[in-house]
Amino acid sequence: MAEVHPQFISPDDLKIGMYIYLDIGWMDHPFPVNSFEVRTQDQLMKLRGLGLQQIRYAPEKSHLPTTSIVVNQSDTPHPSLTPEEIAAKQRKALLHHQQASLMQCERQFGQAAHEFKHLTDIVHSKPLQARDAATQLVQGMLQGILNEEESAIRLLSEKAGEKTALHSVNVTLISLLLGKTLELPKDDMLELGIGALLHDVGKMELPDRLRWLDEQSSPAERQLYQSHVAHGVNIARKLQLSTDATLLIAQHHEYADGSGYPSQIHVEKMTQLSRIISLVNRFDNLCNPSNVAYAITPHEALSQLFTKSKTQSDTPTLTAFIKMMGIYPPGSVVQLSDERYALVVSVNSARPIKPKVIIHDPQVPREDALMINLEHETQIGIRRSLKPIQLPKAAYDYLSPRKRLCYFFERASDPLSLASNLSGSLT
Repeated sequence: MAEVHPQFISPDDLKIGMYIYLDIGWMDHPFPVNSFEVRTQDQLMKLRGLGLQQIRYAPEKSHLPTTSIVVNQSDTPHPSLTPEEIAAKQRKALLHHQQASLMQCERQFGQAAHEFKHLTDIVHSKPLQARDAATQLVQGMLQGILNEEESAIRLLSEKAGEKTALHSVNVTLISLLLGKTLELPKDDMLELGIGALLHDVGKMELPDRLRWLDEQSSPAERQLYQSHVAHGVNIARKLQLSTDATLLIAQHHEYADGSGYPSQIHVEKMTQLSRIISLVNRFDNLCNPSNVAYAITPHEALSQLFTKSKTQSDTPTLTAFIKMMGIYPPGSVVQLSDERYALVVSVNSARPIKPKVIIHDPQVPREDALMINLEHETQIGIRRSLKPIQLPKAAYDYLSPRKRLCYFFERASDPLSLASNLSGSLT
C-alpha cells in the first residue's frame, strides 16, 4: 500500500479530485465523514465557506485531471477536434468506465458466490477449513468496505447460480454496508460478516424442496423449515464460531416485537448484530422470494418494512437502513418528473435520495445508455415508483428490470467529474 504524505493548501487552491482531511470536529462541517475525495463544485464551495486557513490533502490518494482518465495514444485527438467530436470521445470514455466498474463488481460477486458454495461443500468434512474460508471471504469484503472512500450500492445483472449462495452473499454485503453506516467497531464488522454469510447454513440439513417457503407450504413444512435455525447453531458450534457469530445465526429470524422464531424473544434480548441481520434478511427475502411471482420491488419492500412490519424491526437499525438504501433502492423502477422511465442502478449512502439511474431513451441504444446522477440534474427528479409490470413494453425491454436482485459495492466515483477531467485533456 502506498505511503500517504499529506500536504496543506489554501482552500482557494482546492480542486475537484483532491483527497482532503478536515481536522475539525464532525459537527463543525456539513460532510458525513472527515476525509474524502472532492467530487463536486458544491463540495468546493462548502469547503471554502468553512473559514479554514488551510486544508490537509493527500496527493497520493487524489485523482486530479492529469491522472483521472488516460486516453489511448491511438485515440489522442487532433487539436482541430470539433465540440461534437470531443463530446463523442467523452461519452466513449464514460461508457468504458461505467462498463469496467460494473464488470469488476460482477466478477467480485461471482467469485464470492463461488467461494461460499465451496465452503458449504466442506462444512461437515473440514469444518475448521470452512470457517477459515468464511473468515477470509469476509475479510476480503471488509478491505473494500472499510476504506475511507464512499461506497455506492450497485445493482448487478441477474446471475445464474445456486440460490442460497446468491441470498447469502446479498445479505452479507448489505449487512456489512449497514454496519459501516452504524459505525460498528471493526471486530464487530467481522463477526457480523461471518454470521451473515452463514446465517442459513442450517438449510443444508433440510430436503431441497423445504429450503425455501412459499404460499403453498403446509404448517408441518413450515415447522420443519424453521428447524434450520437449530441446525445452523449446531453447525456453528462444529465450526467453532465465536459466540457473537453463533448468536447471530440463532437470532436471524427473531423480531423486535417477539413475533419471530425459534425463541420469540424481544428486541432487548437480541444482539445489535442480530437486529441488523434480521432486517436485511427480511428485505432480501421480500425482493428475492423462492417464487419470483411473489417478488416485490425494493421500494415496495422498504415501504412494507416501514409500515406493515415496522414493529418487527429495531427502530434505529431500520432508520439507518432506509437512509442507507435511499427511498428508491437499486433495482427500483421509477418515473421521472419529465415523464420518462428509469431504473435505479446505484445509490450512494451519503446522498441516498439522489440515486444514479438508467433512463429509457429510444434515441440511444440500450448498450450505450449512460448512468445519470440525479444529484446533478436540477431539472429532473423522481416522481413515483412503479412496478415493472406498469412499464410500457418498449421501456420494459430497454430497462430490463431484474427478476432477481444482486447487489455489490463500488467506489462512489462521479461520472460528471470524470467527464470534466476528460474534457480538459481533450482541449
